[in-house]
Amino acid sequence: MSSDTIESVQADIDPDQKPTESAGSSSDQSSDQSNEQPNAPVNIEPVDIRLFLPEIEAMLVSSDRPLKPAAIVDAVTIHLNQTISAKVIQEAIALLNAQYDEHRRAFRIEEISGGYRLMTRPEHAPIVAAMHRSRATTRLSKPALETLSIIAYRQPITRAELESIRGVACGEVVRTLMDRRLVKITGRAEELGRPMLYGTTRQFLDTFGLASIKDLPKPEELADQMEQAH
Repeated sequence: MSSDTIESVQADIDPDQKPTESAGSSSDQSSDQSNEQPNAPVNIEPVDIRLFLPEIEAMLVSSDRPLKPAAIVDAVTIHLNQTISAKVIQEAIALLNAQYDEHRRAFRIEEISGGYRLMTRPEHAPIVAAMHRSRATTRLSKPALETLSIIAYRQPITRAELESIRGVACGEVVRTLMDRRLVKITGRAEELGRPMLYGTTRQFLDTFGLASIKDLPKPEELADQMEQAH
């Protein structure tokens, strides 16, 4: 290339000219700016909890199983035509229990199996048990209770481990517990043959008045109770 040509090309280039951004970059930037809108404030009107205490109580009385907080929130929201939070429901439950305590009612609302349920107080268990004596035939047998206890404390557990602890075959007992919806298959063990693993169900928590497995009495507590019984 000749020197005249090089000088011509250099003359066409403005040394003060700055590189321009691409159209795509500019549009992206403007798009980002347009999308950055300040969050609109959320107006939450104060709610008088006393307005829907009877409604919550009615739902709990009519339900034969624990009511999930979300179900109560949805029902109250529709009833009042106003958004209600789970925290407000917790406050309402606490207020209802305070009223029950004040008036020495025989029941209160307990958190069972991830939900709320109206339950009689422990001190009234003897009279309630007496009322249900006619249903004695539906009680679990001693082998079933032993098997259920082992599963509850050692879950997840295989049938072989269960039978090793009890020293007898447990197939029929486990099937009975599954029919009662107290025990379920929770998976398979990572060992030879991939045996099934057993654990307790939500029905188990509901039946024994537990919020979670962590609420099971400690083995030492059970031993103390057995000694006192003898």
